[in-house]
Amino acid sequence: KGPPVELTRKLWATIIDINNSVNARVKPRTDMEIYGVEEYWAYPDNGVGDCEDYALEKRRELMAAGVPAGNLLMTVVRQPNGDGHAVLTVRTGLGEFILDNLEPKVLAWNDTVYTYLKRQSTENSGVWVTINDGREDAVA
Repeated sequence: KGPPVELTRKLWATIIDINNSVNARVKPRTDMEIYGVEEYWAYPDNGVGDCEDYALEKRRELMAAGVPAGNLLMTVVRQPNGDGHAVLTVRTGLGEFILDNLEPKVLAWNDTVYTYLKRQSTENSGVWVTINDGREDAVA
């Protein structure tokens, strides 16, 4: 597991660069359009992908930049319209930040519009843990 990664100015710049680069490089397509199946997690090496493919690529590039895998957690959220969505959570000493293909800015998790459902365990990346994000659901 290890402690959250130290958020230096250099790392913050790297996080922003990778988020912007992947969002610009990958064209959004559904798994049905790409693979003919409902859900398929893959790196967007062919230049197209859906939300989890963006998150996987950002995770791969941040790991290559030296961020420990235990601080890069694939995360499943619910959008305000009810749709499921995947983002990447980066655990830092200054909090957890969300890299998202639908949001150009890297935001603190509690500054996003999402309801957090589950994410990879910090102990074991093969295990998903349920999130209770502590925020009350807004009344419509």
